[in-house]
Amino acid sequence: MPSAVLFRRMGPDSLADVTRILINGSKGRMGQALLACAKDHPGLRVVAGLDVGDDLEAVLPGVDAVIDFTHHDATAGVAALCATHGKALVIGTTGHSESEKAAIRSAAMHIPMVWASNYSTGVNTLFWLTRKAAEILGPSFDLEVVETHHRLKKDAPSGTATTLLEILGEVRKVQLEDALRHGRHGIVGARTPSEIGIHAVRGGDVVGDHTVLFAAVGERVELTHKASSRETFAQGALRASAWVVGRPPGIYSMQDVLGLR
Repeated sequence: MPSAVLFRRMGPDSLADVTRILINGSKGRMGQALLACAKDHPGLRVVAGLDVGDDLEAVLPGVDAVIDFTHHDATAGVAALCATHGKALVIGTTGHSESEKAAIRSAAMHIPMVWASNYSTGVNTLFWLTRKAAEILGPSFDLEVVETHHRLKKDAPSGTATTLLEILGEVRKVQLEDALRHGRHGIVGARTPSEIGIHAVRGGDVVGDHTVLFAAVGERVELTHKASSRETFAQGALRASAWVVGRPPGIYSMQDVLGLR
């Protein structure tokens, strides 16, 4: 059975100036990126790295915040433990069911948490630009979202694409369950004005590409973000962990962390 990895920084600590963080999912791709990037944040101290089979509750008393990049079916349990011990939480896992989301929201009544589909500064700028473009261009532009990820990604559409769709749905004032078209096949008829297309591409080792297409008669606008390294996500999650400690209970997004609200 795996055992938790505990980290101790050499030399004295001024704990008043250091945020102690625990990385849950430390053996995964994002967990490894978080460990590598933590050294760039002198105000953070990684005190533990945990993975499947480790005892999270045993380590929680010695941390200020937990960064969770595990699996969607584990997040609610992590959130409940953090709520019990009064620890801030940063959630990077995506693909949660509605019941899992409800359990996480319940925990957020007791602790502050940053819950974002993507922690990249560039992607959060894309979220902001997408909302502004949808507001400015108006209903005469058709909306399509295309996302591409590596062959090992399990959920589709990606969490980032889902956030983009939610933004477009809010601006257009449509219910996504009615408006979404997941790819197209066969004789589907002409495109309706209210539909929003979503297309998920999987292959190779693509870290993550997202494009929002606004297409009208005679012109189109495309907003694209391409990630070439997981470091961008890790740096944002680490920034969020320092920001969230001490906040009032509730759910915050990376837009809050970056001051884009």
